[in-house]
Amino acid sequence: MPDNQFEIHKYQFNKGLSSEIENLNDVKNYWPLVYILSNGKIKEAYIGETTDAQARMSSHLKHINKSKLTAVHLITSKKFNKSATLDIESNLIKYFSADGQYELMNANIGIANHNYYQKEELYEGVFYSIWNKLRSEGVVKHSLEYINNSDLFKYSPYKNLTREQINGLETIIDNLLDVNFKDIIVEGGAGTGKTILAIFLFKLLNTDNKDFNFNEFGDEEDVFIEKVRLLKLTYPNPKMALVVPMSSFRDTLKKVFRSIKGLSAKMVVGPSEVSKLKDEDFYDIILVDESHRLRRRVNLGAYFGAFDKAAIRLDMDKMICSELDWVLKKSKKSLLFYDENQSIKPSDTKKDDFDKLKANPSTNIIKLKSQFRVKGGNGYVDYIKELLNCSLKADEKYSSKDYEFLLFSSLEDMISKIKEKNDKHRLSRLVAGYSWPWISNKDKTKFDINIDGISLKWNGTSKDWINSEGAIDEVGCIHTTQGYDLNYTGLIFGNEISYDKANNEIVINSEEYYDKNGKQSIKCPLELKSFIINIYKTIMLRGIKGTYLYICDDNLREYFSKHIEMFEKENQKEKIILLDEEINNSIPYYDLKVAAGNFSEDQIASANKWLELPEDISYSNDYFACKVFGESMNKVIPNGSICLFKKYYGGSRNGEIVLVESSSIQDPDFGSGYTVKEYLSTKVSVSSDEWRHKAIQLKPLSKDSSFKNIEIFDDELSSFKVIGKFVSVLSS
Repeated sequence: MPDNQFEIHKYQFNKGLSSEIENLNDVKNYWPLVYILSNGKIKEAYIGETTDAQARMSSHLKHINKSKLTAVHLITSKKFNKSATLDIESNLIKYFSADGQYELMNANIGIANHNYYQKEELYEGVFYSIWNKLRSEGVVKHSLEYINNSDLFKYSPYKNLTREQINGLETIIDNLLDVNFKDIIVEGGAGTGKTILAIFLFKLLNTDNKDFNFNEFGDEEDVFIEKVRLLKLTYPNPKMALVVPMSSFRDTLKKVFRSIKGLSAKMVVGPSEVSKLKDEDFYDIILVDESHRLRRRVNLGAYFGAFDKAAIRLDMDKMICSELDWVLKKSKKSLLFYDENQSIKPSDTKKDDFDKLKANPSTNIIKLKSQFRVKGGNGYVDYIKELLNCSLKADEKYSSKDYEFLLFSSLEDMISKIKEKNDKHRLSRLVAGYSWPWISNKDKTKFDINIDGISLKWNGTSKDWINSEGAIDEVGCIHTTQGYDLNYTGLIFGNEISYDKANNEIVINSEEYYDKNGKQSIKCPLELKSFIINIYKTIMLRGIKGTYLYICDDNLREYFSKHIEMFEKENQKEKIILLDEEINNSIPYYDLKVAAGNFSEDQIASANKWLELPEDISYSNDYFACKVFGESMNKVIPNGSICLFKKYYGGSRNGEIVLVESSSIQDPDFGSGYTVKEYLSTKVSVSSDEWRHKAIQLKPLSKDSSFKNIEIFDDELSSFKVIGKFVSVLSS
């Protein structure tokens, strides 16, 4: 949506504001608008919408906290109606919260989520354009694409709850108010939103009622408001803790809590920290995320000492107690988010212990059934269960227009596809079962995984590996991925898991399973099988947009091939649509054979052709497309391909494929002006802290050896410009 469909007016937020805005058409005509109040020095902001801007601004100026804000942005449009402004307001709140530029004064965790006329066709594009405009003016930092992939956004309490989650929340509140219930178990599979619900409850209990928008809670809004009021009276300043058993995920949630007004990273703790309370002290409410990962005294490795000390502090028998017992002892109320199918190690608290707790009359059970992480929904989840249980019909294959689920015959192809998806969508990772020893942990020069001539290393860090630098070139395990979301998962099934054709069942080879703490003390083969299947099932439910599989074992690969579509390399390119005018999700398109003048920002802005991006590519304001001719890059780019590029603003380019403009270029494919080549540079030292280019080489990547490097020397550098970095071939 072009910027001229809306306007952003900036003013100082002071007593003179009313007279400044009184003649603004949308203000004097009481037209709905959206506004942002901010203070750049203290980095606080407030977002709202109104049809009476003068009255609302006057009210905010009298507010003790909002009066310290210094600037106001009024966002107006002739296209706005009340539904649209409510929607744009709620989206701004969600994305501002995760952007990190400002700490929000809003507490609207019941923000609007409703459909209205042209919401998708028009107003999603309007919001996209508004956000990009705010970004260009420095009001926000990050692109929507970046934020959508961030943990701060995924676990934000400003996200809308599903109806099922709202019902669950109401039941939780009822139980917290009921003296007959001490413990609550919330059961739900991977991706049912257990973590979001936990954070939402924290925010609810740590925010004033007057700051909420309860419209999201339907026709019984008044009833719900009364329940929340009683909850706040019962727990006016609650001592709360979110217990997270896995250290990596715990660190991630600490970052999330640190960014949310009213919450603190100190609220997120490990199980042993619960034991450090004095005998007479208790938490009012303990919430446990991933409670199936609470441990007992089995195969604990280096944690044995800390476990024993915690048990002693709580006056418990270390040989029979578990971290679950610690939580129950030190909480007046406990809320346990639980999924027995994500228990993956013998150190996990036994299912029997949870079953005993469920049977207690002071325990209530809430079930979450709806899957909303993976776009395949409950249908995909059920299919995975039946696939691993070997209960599918002989010719039954998974098919969905919303979810990519593919089997690869080549590991190289799967790696390439995951890297392609990571370039487009980010957060696409290789993950494997624990089927190879972790050699590189002690010797960084060694590789851990060797398959068909391809050598790979396990995750280089155990702390927030998903988001770590270099993760795209490594392989994660269950311990670095459980609890996290991915866009695409490339999963390697190792040789510890196979298929018995005669008996139609999954079988396990324990000798090929290398998680020592994951199999020590296990005497029953069926128990180990259950853990390993749970590991693969859990990983297969990480990918939001798709899951790719490579199978090492021949029998298992044959079995899976009957039920999963095979990846077809030649059929992956999307149909490309060229347009005469800009629309939402379109990017500028250029034919380099006819490009004229400097490839400037002005030229980019005035492109006479636009390309509609395929659905699987997330829009970026920095993308543009070019048609690339010739055979000099045919190892990567076939002649005549339409390619996706990203604007180059600086930084490393060595070894990258780039689009270059220079009057000195004599390219056999393009003639003068432009070339697409691999960029290589050599540098010489001028002083101890300075260097300069000696020469730049533009290297062809061609099957034809007659193509030679193009060299750019010192005296030609003034006319040399890198325009963009190559991302992918869109159409060949």
